[in-house]
Amino acid sequence: MRTIEDTLELQADAAIHKIEGMRHPLRFTISGMLAGAYVGIAVVLMLNAAGPLAEAGDGWAKLVSGLVFGVALTLVVFAGAELVTSSMMTLTQGTLMRATASGPAAGALGFTFVANLLGAAVFGVLVAVAGVLHANPAAGAMLEAMLDAKAHESPLELFVRGILCNVLVCLAIWMVARSNSDGPKFAVIFWALLAFITSGFEHVVANMTTFTLGLATGVPSATWLSFGTNMLWVGLGNLVGGAVVVGLAYWVIGGSPRWPQTHALTPEEARASA
Repeated sequence: MRTIEDTLELQADAAIHKIEGMRHPLRFTISGMLAGAYVGIAVVLMLNAAGPLAEAGDGWAKLVSGLVFGVALTLVVFAGAELVTSSMMTLTQGTLMRATASGPAAGALGFTFVANLLGAAVFGVLVAVAGVLHANPAAGAMLEAMLDAKAHESPLELFVRGILCNVLVCLAIWMVARSNSDGPKFAVIFWALLAFITSGFEHVVANMTTFTLGLATGVPSATWLSFGTNMLWVGLGNLVGGAVVVGLAYWVIGGSPRWPQTHALTPEEARASA
């Protein structure tokens, strides 16, 4: 296992690569779209696996939801894709270490958010057209119940649930970065996502697919206003959880390091990141 200090260096390097990825917008967009779709796969799997249990009033529904949702981050990490919620931590740590500038980091976050949204929307529409939820009425009922609940959550509740969610998501990515082999990486992803889904926390990218499915299938509580409100408050909560609670905290724990001079950006790279 890597030390915290070594992991921070790895994170700073990852942040630089994310900024450099912006030089190839098509590739970066496709990578972000895939991440949105990968999380969407987990949403649809969760609805189909846990929906019948929820309809029957089985108390195992939430646990089953958590057990299957780990596929989302597993696909993102092992296949490789740009996910905005984990980037909230990585780009923050890169900026704190002065490996990246704050402006390009914010731009990369915004770009990734839009790409994730586009990928989730395309995937959600395809699922709706395929009639997957109509084939499993219990899954459709669970989707409607989820969207009803989200529509009645206050901005503060959405914000705090977003914080709690991305603490766990970014802890998963942080522990993946600390691990040297694939087995432990898979295990930490599984446990962290089990905790966030079963606890009922809010993930902005997962909600992109959830609301797309609701809008595409005519769920009454899935309105553009509720969609936008959810994106705003959950997104801000995710940002605080990833950037501050995990990203800033481990930078301080690691001794508040700066990017080593031997790894400093070249003048050309510095100008490109300015």
